[in-house]
Amino acid sequence: MTRDEIKIAILRCLGGVAPEADLSRLKPKVSFREQLDLDSMDFLNFVVALHESLRVEIPETDYPKLMALDPSIDYLLARLQTEQST
Repeated sequence: MTRDEIKIAILRCLGGVAPEADLSRLKPKVSFREQLDLDSMDFLNFVVALHESLRVEIPETDYPKLMALDPSIDYLLARLQTEQST
């Protein structure tokens, strides 16, 4: 998967938990919670949606790596590459 494909998947998952948000204005390094006013359940639903969409295991200890767009892309790209090589 490419960075762009992962970004599209992330934005689609965010749109599912925050449909009223203008995702085109998302700042890549600023927390989703801060920008989209997500609560803990919204964030958990986002992580579950990523898991289902990308078919990638995301341990709870890695959730902080999914707090903003750029770090999420980096994390998921590495995670997908690791899972594909095993």
